[in-house]
Amino acid sequence: MSKRIVGYDVARALAVFGMVVVNFKVVMGAGGNGPAYLAGLAGLIDGRAAATFVILAGVGLSLISREGRILNDRKVLARDRVTLLKRAIFLFIVGSVFTPIWPADILHFYGVYIAVAAFLLSTPTRRLFIFAFMLVFTFVLMLLIFDYEKGWDWNTLAYEGLWTPGGTIRHLFFNGFHPVIPWLAFLLFGMILGRLDVNSPTVRRGIFLWGAGCAIAAELTSRRLIALLLPLAGPEEKEVIVALFGTEPMPPTPLYMIAAAGTACALIAACLELGERFRDSRWIRALETTGQLALTLYVAHVVLGMGFLQVLGRLENQTLGFAIVSALSFSIVGIMFADRWRIRFKRGPLEAVMRGLTDPTENSP
Repeated sequence: MSKRIVGYDVARALAVFGMVVVNFKVVMGAGGNGPAYLAGLAGLIDGRAAATFVILAGVGLSLISREGRILNDRKVLARDRVTLLKRAIFLFIVGSVFTPIWPADILHFYGVYIAVAAFLLSTPTRRLFIFAFMLVFTFVLMLLIFDYEKGWDWNTLAYEGLWTPGGTIRHLFFNGFHPVIPWLAFLLFGMILGRLDVNSPTVRRGIFLWGAGCAIAAELTSRRLIALLLPLAGPEEKEVIVALFGTEPMPPTPLYMIAAAGTACALIAACLELGERFRDSRWIRALETTGQLALTLYVAHVVLGMGFLQVLGRLENQTLGFAIVSALSFSIVGIMFADRWRIRFKRGPLEAVMRGLTDPTENSP
C-alpha cells in the first residue's frame, strides 16, 4: 500500500478553515463592515475554499479507486462504487438534516456529487474533461433560460419553497449555494488531478503554474470584460454582465469556475510541496491531522463555533475584523482538538460514524 499523501490533508485543513472564514463573515453580515483592504483579502477566498474542498473530494475518489482502475478489475471497482454510494447517502442525509440549522450546507450537495461520480470511477480522463466542460456550458444555458433568482431573498439569504419538490430540485441542481450543475465539474476535475503522479516535483510544479496562471487569467479577463461592457449597457443589462462575466461564486459562471479551480490547484500543489519537504515537522503534522477531521470540524464550526457566538450575542452585525478573528480562533482550537483526538483515536467522531456505516472492511477483524 502506498504511503498517505500528506499534502492533500494539509490542503483539506486549509480549505475547511477558508470555509469557516467565509461562513462567519456571511452569517455576521460583516462583508462590507471593515477596511477595503481586509474586505479584498477576505473576498479572495469566497467560493474558492469550498471549491478546493470539492476538488479534494474528487482526488480522494481517484485514490480510493486506484487499484481497480489500474488493474481494470470490475469486482474491485464495483466494491468501491458500493462503498462510495453508501457514503453519498450518508452525506446527503446528514446534510439534509443539517440544512435547517445551516442553510448554506455543502454536505447534501457533496452527497449527490459523489453518487454521480461513483459511476465514473473508470471513465477515461479525456471524457471526464468533456463532462466537466459540458456541466459548465449547460449551466450557462440554464442561466439564460431560467430565472436564477427564483426562490431567493438576497437580503436575508432565505430560500422560499426549499422543501417543496420543485424548490428542492431547483436549489440542488441550479441555483443553490453549490448546485450540482456546474459544481460537479470541480469533483470531476479533482478526479483527474488525483490520477497524476504528484510524487514528482515536476508534476507538482506544473499543477501550481497552470493553476495560478488560469486563476490570474480568469480574474484579469473578468475585470477587462466588465470594464469594457458596463459603459455600453443599461441598468438592467449591467447586472447581467456582472453575473455572466464575474468571478463571484453565485452564479457560478465559467470565469468563476476557472478562477476557483485554478486557485485550488495552486493551493493544493503548494501544500503537496510543503508536505513533501516538511513531512516530519510538528506544524505540518498538526495540519495533516486536522485535514483528516474535516467533516467533524465542518459541522462543529456551525454547531459549536456559531452556537458559542450566538450565546455571547456576537453572531450578528459584527465587523469584518471580528469575524476573521473569530474564524481564526475556531481554526486554532480545531487544530488543537484534532491533534489531541488523533493521539487516541484512528478517525474523527463523524468520520468514524461514516466509515462504520459505509465501509464493509471498517469493522472486520
